[in-house]
Amino acid sequence: MFAIIEIGGKQYKVAIKDEIYVEKIDKKVGEIIKIDKVLMVDDKIGTPYLPNAFVECEIAKQGKQKKLTIIHHISQKHHTRKYGHRQPYTKLIVKSIKF
Repeated sequence: MFAIIEIGGKQYKVAIKDEIYVEKIDKKVGEIIKIDKVLMVDDKIGTPYLPNAFVECEIAKQGKQKKLTIIHHISQKHHTRKYGHRQPYTKLIVKSIKF
């Protein structure tokens, strides 16, 4: 059994016991969250979402990705600036798919 869910403007194909990395969710590690934006379960397709369908996930980890280095350079102005960015993420483990 698999489902296609929407979190943070992105769509993910998940099955039970899958681990997915999504945009940061402000919850604590170990909490169970219920995702009700289910687009598809097996062969059932929603318009746009399936009513009464949800996916339960456990928050396994909160973290940051590897550092991205950005260099902003303007050649005629003798201007160079170096930036760094680490995107926060949440690791989810899919516990159940209810339909």
